Amino acid sequence: MAAELLLLLLVCAGGLLLPAEAQDSYDQLPTVDKAGVDLALEQLLTNSGVRHHFRFLKSVEKKERDEGFGVRFLYHHFHLRPTRCAKGTAASDSRICPFRNDRPLMDCAICYKTMDEQIETTPEPYVHCIQRPRLTEEMTTTRMNQWKKMTYRTGGATIMALSTG
Repeated sequence: MAAELLLLLLVCAGGLLLPAEAQDSYDQLPTVDKAGVDLALEQLLTNSGVRHHFRFLKSVEKKERDEGFGVRFLYHHFHLRPTRCAKGTAASDSRICPFRNDRPLMDCAICYKTMDEQIETTPEPYVHCIQRPRLTEEMTTTRMNQWKKMTYRTGGATIMALSTG
């Protein structure tokens, strides 16, 4: 009986620790990824149609292309979860602004270019966030097309293109 009680207690304690770990996953992101998430959060903050405060929940997919000389292109697909704080609250601490489970996740994708870990304004970063249930296949395709468009290269000189005379 005591062993069963101890096991139940450990399972319950583990269940309480898991959400706290997930809530602080933003802190585990590399600096350049945090900058992209911050850009999406800033866009949500300035959008009058969005009524909630959001915090980073988890990364879904990341793509990166290193161009050399400190230049990188990044694609980051992630989820934001609404919190109990009022929109515009600066706090992003899980103890101050806990996640709420009665609202849908915000599904976000961002494509951007960085130079020495700083987001470049050219080309303009692409940010798309929408409530998870409203995300369509067409939107997902558009996101990937933006990534392809941003990272498209015409190529360099080839042997066939070189002139010999």
